[in-house]
Amino acid sequence: MSLGLIGKKIGMTREFFDSGVSVPVTVLKIEKGRVIDIYTKEKNGYSAVKLGFINLKSSKLTNQMKGFFAKKNTEPKKIIKEFRLEKTDDYKTGNEIGLETLKDVKFVDVRSQTIGKGFAGVMKRYNFAGLRASHGVSVSHRSHGSTGQNQDPGKVFKGKKMAGHMGAKNRTMLNLEIIKSDLENSLLYLKGSIPGSKNSVVLLRKSVKTFNRKTSAEKYAKNTSPSEKKEKKPADKKPVEKKPVNKEQPKKK
Repeated sequence: MSLGLIGKKIGMTREFFDSGVSVPVTVLKIEKGRVIDIYTKEKNGYSAVKLGFINLKSSKLTNQMKGFFAKKNTEPKKIIKEFRLEKTDDYKTGNEIGLETLKDVKFVDVRSQTIGKGFAGVMKRYNFAGLRASHGVSVSHRSHGSTGQNQDPGKVFKGKKMAGHMGAKNRTMLNLEIIKSDLENSLLYLKGSIPGSKNSVVLLRKSVKTFNRKTSAEKYAKNTSPSEKKEKKPADKKPVEKKPVNKEQPKKK
């Protein structure tokens, strides 16, 4: 397992390469995390690091949380995450961890919550066709139809596709490419889109699946822009030696 970071989704834009190719990117504002606690195998049975992200007002804390942060001697944090690691010798309580942990990382896994759609019917939720829009159907054009069984088993099985709450579920996107990182402003540019609305909280981790894949910078670096393309000069043609032609006409008999 690897250490993770928490960020906020700012929005989407696009990034241009020197070759003129543009790539859609999602901009994330990475929050600095503070080490709150460290777990070791000798003491706790496993090794992990507990991080706190996003400062929180003390007025919004319960007495239990106030005592917890006072004991750890850290300011209150809104989000607390625990990351299991093989070695925790490089971390100490009170240290701050930011975007520099992803300095040499090219691909990351992103986990966030999708946009909530509220209560939705089966046509919107599962792309059902609905009932016939003709004679004989009344007030049930967008319904899902029959959901029951026969007398045996006499029940509706769990997982049946029916109307209900749509969206607002945690989803993970694997192997998203890091296009650019701004350490000064703690901004991270990821290729493509990620689930969630603006200002939604995003969890970042180093990609679990490792494979050899070219990055966008490597793909489009070889492509040269039209202005840089050199005009090809026509090759010098060598004169063709003409063979002598016998002009002697055949004798008439």
